[in-house]
Amino acid sequence: MHKTGAYPLHRGVSVTVFWVGEESSKDNGYIPNAQSAWDDEWEKHYGGVDDPAHRIGYRPAGFVPKENPFYFALPYNDFDQDGHRKKSAFDVVYWAKERRWRESESMCKNRWIRIVKGEKVVYAQWEDVGPFETDDADYVFGSSMPKNTINDHAGLDVSPAVRDYLGLSDVDKVDWQFVAPGDVPDGPWKEIVTTSQIDWRDSPR
Repeated sequence: MHKTGAYPLHRGVSVTVFWVGEESSKDNGYIPNAQSAWDDEWEKHYGGVDDPAHRIGYRPAGFVPKENPFYFALPYNDFDQDGHRKKSAFDVVYWAKERRWRESESMCKNRWIRIVKGEKVVYAQWEDVGPFETDDADYVFGSSMPKNTINDHAGLDVSPAVRDYLGLSDVDKVDWQFVAPGDVPDGPWKEIVTTSQIDWRDSPR
């Protein structure tokens, strides 16, 4: 079992903000976020649009979310476009061989990272894939720069809750690192913990 210090620290990564229910626009490559890479009904399961402009504390103002408002996206998916697990996932995902995985269970969804900005540290769960890339294992599980060149080579998307906790601007710089679930400390990120798995009911897979 890895401890927090055993996972590599990615330093100076460009980070951008996205949210559940975000409409398609030039800023997000015209990719709407009502769905995620692992959940065809992400907005429904979350409870609504995670409006970044109307907040109560670290939650959207209009409702109490059903899933963790502290979430992020990294540019790697352990499943391919046809819904089959990538054979390479067992070689690149750090914790792939720690236990057996159900066929419909992502190795990546719901995993935790710590994100550092100056003196502030926040923890969040992996709930989508991006920004812009879906198979950048050399960066996510290695030491390479992100393949993506948009938004100053952005390699991490974070939710409005993470943005607000760290005080991030639209395009900012952070350090981030995977954390074993048992090493995640108490905080607002543990008030609602996401446990749902893959839901592709409406996809052509």
